[in-house]
Amino acid sequence: MKDEANVNLEEDAIIAMLMMRAKALGEKNAKDVLSYEAEDSVEFSLAPPLVHYGQDEAGLQAWFDTWDGPIGGEVRDAKLTVGGDVAFWSGLLRMTGTKTDGTAVDLWFRQTLGLVKRDGHWIVAHQHASVPFAMDGSGRALLDLKP
Repeated sequence: MKDEANVNLEEDAIIAMLMMRAKALGEKNAKDVLSYEAEDSVEFSLAPPLVHYGQDEAGLQAWFDTWDGPIGGEVRDAKLTVGGDVAFWSGLLRMTGTKTDGTAVDLWFRQTLGLVKRDGHWIVAHQHASVPFAMDGSGRALLDLKP
């Protein structure tokens, strides 16, 4: 029972951190978002290049600045697995909002987060976001899929 109680405490701590990080993302606060990420993080994001290493506050803020108003979101099928000082989270995420050019965004994508516990705090060390692509030879990203 003691191990199960400890896992529940760790899960609660991770979920609280992820909720605070999501709030910072929605509010487009790059500094706060990055406070929940490892300085040596690795990110496979939806945007090029293929991989980002470390934190890039200026780049993240520049992306935030392409949005008019807050960035909305929704999560489905979330799963969290905790083992010692490492954990991973996966789920389907919906990103909504309006870009500064007036384009409406309503996109579902897949995300996996690798988390580590450092100095008693859980942080994101690895992120991977993706959308499926058409297997018909076109290579077209399938941006209209919904759960």
